[in-house]
Amino acid sequence: MSEVVLDAVSKVYPGGQRAVEELSLTIADGEFLVLLGPSGCGKSTTLRMVAGLEEVTAGTIWLDGRPANDLTPRERNVAMVFQNGALYPHRSVRGNIGFPLEIAKADPAESAERVTELARALGLERLLDRLPGTLSGGQRQRVAMGRAIIREPSLFLMDEPLSNLDAALRNELRLEIGGLVRGLGVTTLYVTHDQVEALTLADRIAVMNEGRLEDVGTPTQIYENPATAFVAAFLGVPPINLLAATVEAVAGEGVNLHLGRQRLVIPWSDPRAQYLASRHADEVVVGIRSDALQPTGDPHLGAVLSGHLRALEFHGHEWLAHIDAGVTVVDAATVSRRREPEPVGAPSRPTGMAGRALALLRGPHRRAPVEPPAQHVGAHRRAELLTRLHSRDGYSPGMDIHLAVDLDRVLVFSKDGRRVDPVLR
Repeated sequence: MSEVVLDAVSKVYPGGQRAVEELSLTIADGEFLVLLGPSGCGKSTTLRMVAGLEEVTAGTIWLDGRPANDLTPRERNVAMVFQNGALYPHRSVRGNIGFPLEIAKADPAESAERVTELARALGLERLLDRLPGTLSGGQRQRVAMGRAIIREPSLFLMDEPLSNLDAALRNELRLEIGGLVRGLGVTTLYVTHDQVEALTLADRIAVMNEGRLEDVGTPTQIYENPATAFVAAFLGVPPINLLAATVEAVAGEGVNLHLGRQRLVIPWSDPRAQYLASRHADEVVVGIRSDALQPTGDPHLGAVLSGHLRALEFHGHEWLAHIDAGVTVVDAATVSRRREPEPVGAPSRPTGMAGRALALLRGPHRRAPVEPPAQHVGAHRRAELLTRLHSRDGYSPGMDIHLAVDLDRVLVFSKDGRRVDPVLR
């Protein structure tokens, strides 16, 4: 087993293409960490740098407390599983699984016994004498896992091992991988773009975007309290509602989040209000997951958003409702993470209790009313809210619908996509 530490690791290819930018991340001894992100975000490059297959441009990789930048792949004692299995086509299943022991010149009788035992655990015992070309995709991936496991490495590196399989096989092998790896207690770095794999397999998830680390935490933390709008949008089906809003702090009432012709009020008793008050008149992005919106018959009871039911989609176990609510929906892919530098000499913005106090002292009579700006941050999709319905009974396109909002699950992000309200972990 091994602890892995990436200390400000960067990878820049010839021509200046930056694949990974100052990535700092620790994978604890025995931990199953999933590196999640879209294609081209740098996750596979990171995996290859840990394996020693790519040179590190800057920063240091530490394996078990020693710098590993100059170690060869063999010296790092890692085992890799790739998308396609990368099996030797002329070797049988027995030969593929036992190949690492053959290279290590292990005792042939002991090696044969270990191969048989491992093949039995992987459900491959009857296939030991078959060639890879005669196996299914799932069987080939089991063989690849067996070849990696039999080496008893200190670190497993898995690069989207399930991406080439159909849905049923992915579900089956996902359970097997999780059980086998945890049974062995080997530190594992698993790369995927599939959120289901990440949420079901990981002890912790590290989300990457454009070569940078966006967020890291347990699956529950990442889903319920994402650090950025990108992470919020990347996890969850259907996708989270990201809505353009304007902040208004009002004495005696709370913080209004103006969403077009509608608004949500965060009361002063809510700990988040003091953080949001310092953002008076700012444009923000409000995130509301579909399961935080519940149909209600009383539009005046609590926090409610109203609109017209435009369409219903049947998803088997539920219906997905598209609701025209007069809101501006923001595309998370267009929200910049890069902070705009403040002009030299610009006054700093009061934050925390000071910001709340300033908002209260101004008073409504001394503040110009907040108007939604003509153009909010980010590109916009159709002005729709998405919510789930367990049944379509009582609902039909064109009808008015009111949605009660769970304010405790409302997320607020700044224009650069970072959380404005505190991330509780």
